[in-house]
Amino acid sequence: MPPGKRELARIERRLIATLTEACETAKGEIKGFTWLTHMADLDALAETLEVIWVFETAADRKLAQVEAKARIFELTATALDEACIDLKLSDRNVRFDSEEECQRVQGGQWQKRLVKGD
Repeated sequence: MPPGKRELARIERRLIATLTEACETAKGEIKGFTWLTHMADLDALAETLEVIWVFETAADRKLAQVEAKARIFELTATALDEACIDLKLSDRNVRFDSEEECQRVQGGQWQKRLVKGD
């Protein structure tokens, strides 16, 4: 039987808490990292979960994709594990973005950017 609304809300709260811990850790370790967010359809979490790591500049984003990608995947995997979400991470689940690119393309409107998936 699929989880009910209450269980889905509990999963979401755990995920937010564990991703917040990952975010705070990353701020102290990864140059240019500023914040993260996630998107998912909780009814199809494994198929739809996407964690977006946001950097100050495009250059910071590119550097992190080369030098810190393994650490970002590790922090994300730990957060999911602590939230009791069984998911093998891939590039489909973890996305890198930057404030600079959002400002340039969407005028700083993150809601538009996240929905579009740019």
